[in-house]
Amino acid sequence: MIEIDFDKGNGLLPAIVQEYETKEVLMLAYMNRTSWLKTLETGKATFWSRSRNVLWVKGESSGHVQNVREIRIDCDSDTILLLVDQIGGAACHTGHKSCFHRRLSGGELETIGEKVFVPEDVYKK
Repeated sequence: MIEIDFDKGNGLLPAIVQEYETKEVLMLAYMNRTSWLKTLETGKATFWSRSRNVLWVKGESSGHVQNVREIRIDCDSDTILLLVDQIGGAACHTGHKSCFHRRLSGGELETIGEKVFVPEDVYKK
């Protein structure tokens, strides 16, 4: 049985998401036991939204789903690494491929990389 120490993070653990082929870091999210089990069951990256207090499958509203190819657990069993196939080309709700699309340069943040989609077109309410 896989032992993940959800108690360490008060029920939530960080989940780093990398693209399987390129190893580019796409995002960081949080998983609880339920989202962990759902990810294992479905093969789709599933997280716990701290702002909305709900379970969410990545891409459920945008269509930019993350199919899990490999899972790694750190040495302390309190951080999860998901290696995924990023469907739709973008992981970030801003339309960028990676949530880490800003770099510190000369004391300023500069945006790197082009947007893959226009958020207003994808997240129509």
